[in-house]
Amino acid sequence: MTSLLQTLRERARAARHHIVLSEGTDPRVVDAALRAAEAGIGHVTVLAPEGADLPPGVARCDPATAETDAMVEAYLEARAKRHPTRDDAARAVRDPLIHAALMVRTGRADGTIGGAVHTTSDTVRAALQMIGAAPGMPLVSSFFLMVLPPSHPTRPGGAMIFSDCGLVIEPDADALAAIARQAAASAAALLGIEPRVALLSFSTKGSAHHRKVTKVTDALERLSDAPFPVDGELQFDAAFDVDVGASKAPGSAVAGHADVLVFPDLDAGNIGYKIAQRIGGATAIGPVLQGLARPANDLSRGCSADDILDMIAVTSAQIDALGKGETT
Repeated sequence: MTSLLQTLRERARAARHHIVLSEGTDPRVVDAALRAAEAGIGHVTVLAPEGADLPPGVARCDPATAETDAMVEAYLEARAKRHPTRDDAARAVRDPLIHAALMVRTGRADGTIGGAVHTTSDTVRAALQMIGAAPGMPLVSSFFLMVLPPSHPTRPGGAMIFSDCGLVIEPDADALAAIARQAAASAAALLGIEPRVALLSFSTKGSAHHRKVTKVTDALERLSDAPFPVDGELQFDAAFDVDVGASKAPGSAVAGHADVLVFPDLDAGNIGYKIAQRIGGATAIGPVLQGLARPANDLSRGCSADDILDMIAVTSAQIDALGKGETT
């Protein structure tokens, strides 16, 4: 395990936040919950029916038998614009994804994680509907925490934020700027750094002309007051490689040193993180949601118990950041 992920787990152990795992019938989730309990990585509860066989030491909540009055009221409040009936709400709160998100909304848990079984759309929908965006936040986006392998030739064991790789399909310039601000805050919270943010494109500093390039340069203009170094449009090699950055974007405070990469759309972001993971050997933790009022995160359906443990640690770091008034 890399030192960053070890550090995040140690921070979670010290914080002991209450995190609910909504898919407590999945063996990977149960294994992660048991290992979290044994290692003291947070206070973890799984949602599972009373009849499910759980090992000693794993805390359980059964949405079918849990006290529902407060949950129903919270659901009715969250979905007030849809005018649900109490019967509708009583049925809905027994859904594990919704129940977990409502536990966070009502303060019964500090954060929630799902997606090992359910699709991203189902997991994110529950979070958006039950928890919602943080006040003043123009959108909710996502990022992947990418940890490079120790054998990497220039950044051994280095960590980066890739955003948005899982949620916003075609951001306009305003949305790109908002994603950049959120991703920078996420980098500061998780990595403990002053982030250097690169707005990626197929062009570097006017090497190509197209409306898609203009969108990126427009986003940069909207970040003129950003409290962190940001530059664009930059090709990936100019953002990542010191020599290429110096050649293609001389004088840039970001080129060659970027640790936050903002992709121009979901096509590029999703493809990019998977190439880094599958060919480059990077560890990819996410998609992690940013911009919510309280933390709720997604998992890949191909995740391992280790991935879930790492997501518990990432979620705990987000809870810490929100407690300090930082929005991720």
